[in-house]
Amino acid sequence: KKRKEGMLLYLTTDISKDDDSTTGSCDKKTKVQEMQRYFGLLPSGELTEETLAVMKKPRCGLSDVEQVGETVRWKKKRISYRLETKKLISVSFKDCSPHPCIIMKQMVKRGVKDLLNNKIIAPCVVADHNDSSPFDGRGGVLAHAFMPGLQIGGDVHFDSDEDWSFNSTGINLFAVAIHEFGHALGLSHSSDPGAIMYPAYNFDPNYEPQLSFDDVKNIQKLYGPNEDIIVPGPTAPTTPDACDSTMVLDAVATLRREMLFFKDRFFWRNHPQSNTPQQTLITNFWPDAPVDIDAAYESQQSDRVLLFKDQKVWAFSGYDLVSGYPKPISSFGLPKTVKKVDAALYDEQSGKTLFFVGSEYYSYNEATKKMDKGFPKQVDETFLGMTSKVTAALQQGGYTYLYSGPQMFEYAMWSGRLYRVLRNSYFLPCTKY
Repeated sequence: KKRKEGMLLYLTTDISKDDDSTTGSCDKKTKVQEMQRYFGLLPSGELTEETLAVMKKPRCGLSDVEQVGETVRWKKKRISYRLETKKLISVSFKDCSPHPCIIMKQMVKRGVKDLLNNKIIAPCVVADHNDSSPFDGRGGVLAHAFMPGLQIGGDVHFDSDEDWSFNSTGINLFAVAIHEFGHALGLSHSSDPGAIMYPAYNFDPNYEPQLSFDDVKNIQKLYGPNEDIIVPGPTAPTTPDACDSTMVLDAVATLRREMLFFKDRFFWRNHPQSNTPQQTLITNFWPDAPVDIDAAYESQQSDRVLLFKDQKVWAFSGYDLVSGYPKPISSFGLPKTVKKVDAALYDEQSGKTLFFVGSEYYSYNEATKKMDKGFPKQVDETFLGMTSKVTAALQQGGYTYLYSGPQMFEYAMWSGRLYRVLRNSYFLPCTKY
């Protein structure tokens, strides 16, 4: 109860930033739904455990329930900026500037107000710094920015109480700075979990912070593409699209009554009560999880979700990594010559888990914690016609589904009879049309 009261205070504070005297009282359920959409959650309007977990994440100080669709930008494309933490932050502007047609011109003299050019000022400040938006100490709000405009417009403030760093041990200043400078240039939050402009702190230490395709597209909507000739850099990363008919999923699993679909550092959750899969970062849900996983399955006997990558396995109970994990995959009894598991499948009736490795599969007894004798077997001995590598596996509604590339093969579990060949989108629908 105390935890929910604290989160309601968070929500009330967030709403108050957008309210004025003409709007009257806010419908909190509607605002919760709007916030859930921002974070890519099921918009139930209820403070579910998942919603509370996301609300606890470090985040940007700009309101989650801000109105979107309004175009706020600088009138000029030559922007001045002054950095009080120059050495640490200047690299962020270099990351942003090749994409939009904006020229960043640094103000050399401290304290100069350049009224002819647009200005962005980025100091590191204490909690109460006289802008009506005090920071809350370590954690919570990391930084905030003000949209383009006069006076304080374009200013970016960083909370000096945070454990700032350029590595995975603290809050990555580079990632937060790019996000806040996006606001200073006129960008709103994005519901794309792979975007720098996602409202919660979403830095994955496995990846260098960089603008996503969504970020580049939105900044170019404001300022247009760069008209100068620039040296080609790395292609902006894109967020996997469920409408991509050629997409090859990394893994598929269940979580109680939900289906989980993994791709790169993301996964979709398909709720039984919703026709719209919710996409988020793997590390948003399981902070200690690997990305770009090889296989996954839910052990209903232990109520755990297991994720495989290379020669290691991670086990999660709820959101938490189980003590003692990650472990080597050889702890299941797999030969040490097995370098990775291509797919995993838990069978409810037998209580056994199948591990697919190349053209073979192993059978693991979840009750005895031992491999069954007589394995490995050839996949096409049991699953007739499956001659290509299994890349993911799922059991649903009494059928077994083996994924191979962008296709999915529907089998009767123990007879091995093939019923249908389907597209990946059968359980992961495209919601754009």
